[in-house]
Amino acid sequence: MRSVAVIGIGKTAFGAFPDRDLRSLAVEAITHALNDANVSPPAVQAFYLGNFAGPSFVGQNHLAPYIGSAAGFETIPCTRVEDACASSGSAFFHGWQSVAAGIYDIVVVGGVEKMTSQTTPRVTEILAGAGDMSGEGRAGATFPALFAMIAQRHMYQYGTTREQLAAVAVKNHANGAKNPQAHMRKVITLEQALAGRPISEPLTVYDCSLISDGAAAAVLVPLDQASRYTSRHVRVLSVAQTSDHVALDTKADITCFPAVESAGQKAYEHAGLGPRDIEVAELHDCFTIAEIVASEDLGFVEKGKGGPFAAEGCSAITGPLPINTSGGLKSKGHPVGATGVGQICDITMQLRGDAGERQVRHHRIGLAQNLGGSGATCVVTILAAA
Repeated sequence: MRSVAVIGIGKTAFGAFPDRDLRSLAVEAITHALNDANVSPPAVQAFYLGNFAGPSFVGQNHLAPYIGSAAGFETIPCTRVEDACASSGSAFFHGWQSVAAGIYDIVVVGGVEKMTSQTTPRVTEILAGAGDMSGEGRAGATFPALFAMIAQRHMYQYGTTREQLAAVAVKNHANGAKNPQAHMRKVITLEQALAGRPISEPLTVYDCSLISDGAAAAVLVPLDQASRYTSRHVRVLSVAQTSDHVALDTKADITCFPAVESAGQKAYEHAGLGPRDIEVAELHDCFTIAEIVASEDLGFVEKGKGGPFAAEGCSAITGPLPINTSGGLKSKGHPVGATGVGQICDITMQLRGDAGERQVRHHRIGLAQNLGGSGATCVVTILAAA
């Protein structure tokens, strides 16, 4: 297989945009990525689009050619990938594979979601479709309830506290406040996080990610061709995607996600690295407990130590392993179909040294972890500075 590089990235701001449609958001991100890569639309050979629920959110099917043609892609394969909140992480996996295998030389991977066109109850209902609708769904379970159960069990088994969950929210809000593209640029205190409106015990509103609109895109080429386009490329060291059971009651232990563990192990092995080599990470904090569990499943800390790791500032921008310097899904926003590629863009900015106030000191190797559902899909990507 060939080595692959990311030569261009582009994102919209994440937020609530009542005057924007799904296609215009996607085209904006793609255009930014192409311009960043010094690539014109006719040169692109394939387009992979991550989108979870465009048909439900905005009533539009056949999204890949719908967006691809508007971006200037003609007579090339345009393919939509759906893997719940890991949709564009999965799209990136398939785009990377196609370049690494020598099928294409220039591929664009995008992700988009337009969520705020629906009411919050309807959004919650649509998102619940990423769970097991024959069991959990029939019982009325939504993802806040499912992750609340994960949090409760983690507290029971490991002594994780509400203060440790809140510390994740406080950190990510502090980072997001410095991100000009974040949905919620709002600093919060630990006291505010603890006193937030209850959602599902023990989670409050500050433990839950945002309902957002937004898009992200990246341009991939073989590494040995990257310098033809830019000197600002980053290397894709590995991408791994794995899956697990969808329903929580089929998992042996709901305080860990086997898909995250296995995707991380495969990504480390392919890259020839281990957890201690990672210098900055974007983890899928759809809920604060998800960041804590991911930090454990990826080997950054021992099982049960993710809560203290966050509370002690170890994952802050100035800590030994900065996590979610973008603000994460908690503050940056979570337009679910765009989240995975958005993470790739955020890690690329860090590796380039382009993260501004959020720039970390050590930025040679970064990791992005994109989760689908309550751990049924995971994509882990490891990138390195050129």
